[in-house]
Amino acid sequence: MRRTALITTVTGALLLSLAAPADAHGGHDDGPTWRAHWVARQTLDARDGWAAAQGGTTGGAAATRDNVHVVDDWDELRQALGGEDAGTNDTAKIIFIDGTVDANTDAEGNPLTCADYAAPGYDKQEYLATYDPEVRGDAEITGPLEEARERSADNQQQRVSMEVGANTTLIGLGDDARILGGALTLRDVDNVIVRNIEFEAPRDCFPHWEPGEWNSEYDGVTVRGSTHVWIDHATFSDGAHPDSENEYHWGYEYQTHDGLLDITNGSDLVTISYSRFSDHDKTMLIGSTDDPTLDRGKLRVTLHHNRFDNILQRAPRVRFGEVHVYNNLYVIPQPPETQKDYKYTWGVGVESKIYAENNYFDLDEEIAPAEIIHDWRGSDIYETHSLVNGRSPHHEVDLLAAYNAANAPDLGDDVGWQPRLHERVHPAAAVPGLVNAHAGTGRIL
Repeated sequence: MRRTALITTVTGALLLSLAAPADAHGGHDDGPTWRAHWVARQTLDARDGWAAAQGGTTGGAAATRDNVHVVDDWDELRQALGGEDAGTNDTAKIIFIDGTVDANTDAEGNPLTCADYAAPGYDKQEYLATYDPEVRGDAEITGPLEEARERSADNQQQRVSMEVGANTTLIGLGDDARILGGALTLRDVDNVIVRNIEFEAPRDCFPHWEPGEWNSEYDGVTVRGSTHVWIDHATFSDGAHPDSENEYHWGYEYQTHDGLLDITNGSDLVTISYSRFSDHDKTMLIGSTDDPTLDRGKLRVTLHHNRFDNILQRAPRVRFGEVHVYNNLYVIPQPPETQKDYKYTWGVGVESKIYAENNYFDLDEEIAPAEIIHDWRGSDIYETHSLVNGRSPHHEVDLLAAYNAANAPDLGDDVGWQPRLHERVHPAAAVPGLVNAHAGTGRIL
């Protein structure tokens, strides 16, 4: 579906650069094919959303032979990214993910559980009993058990968190590349491409208590203070550990998941395309606080041809940014096994400027179109040509009007900008077929 550009033309020199490097196979019996190397050097099309602005996004397309790697475990991935210097390693590099990479394994590949991360002195049941609000009242949580929880959280963080440096392409081989339980962070870097990888969200073994809720620390992918990021043909979910398995303590859900893909702290020029997000609560946050210091004039993001399936909220929730949301498919059921109900899809936050067009919604009959939009102290959202439950183009649903009819005060539609940088905007009626056929992993290699 997409036209992408190679960083150089196909010449003899390019054929050499695309060939598998001497160490690309390593212990991998089936290294990348010529086509896989070709796809790995693709760059973002010159009009494909905000990440194409101001010089575009090329990732690791300029990588030399010595900086093309194939990895199949977590430690190999860390070393390919640069080891302890991964976050600051700006060398152009291409890293192929081969099969399943599990973050919760030790250096020998043995599985790690929450018990392995627990520091001496930490006991979950003792922690819950000691700090139960019925025991401690409103007193702050302090003391040896809390300190042990913090040390335990640090142990897990050191293992499952990984930084991705500038000028990097991460790409899955074939149709089964997965990262399980890993938290990838792009922090203050530029020019990163992530394609054809399935992410199973990390589970926080040691959630922390804030008044009225349990909070967890990890996103599948976090984009913080970074620019020119393209995430394409990826898949995000809670995988084998859905929220329905979460426990309840002190009357609240013991939440072990945070976001699937969050874009915060002044990040800018991001395109998310042809990806799938499923079975999750707080899915995509664009802008983390109402403070404009870092974010005003930034957080420009394009979302197109993605499928959001059984997402309870934040698809996305936006502060400040000019966010183009077009040709996405939203499948919103109300399954009986889900412990929490659907909340909303588009969150209109402070100074947000969402421009939504030609999206398709498959809504459960108990969910009203008025519930799709939620006001988080915003003022405007532009929305047009939305289809709900297969209605014909002549019976489009005005979602903003539906929201305003059911809520007060009204939201306006003057977001102060109009997208100019995008590929073809398809009719909403074509979205289910296009997205179901082309979004997610296993569709480009």
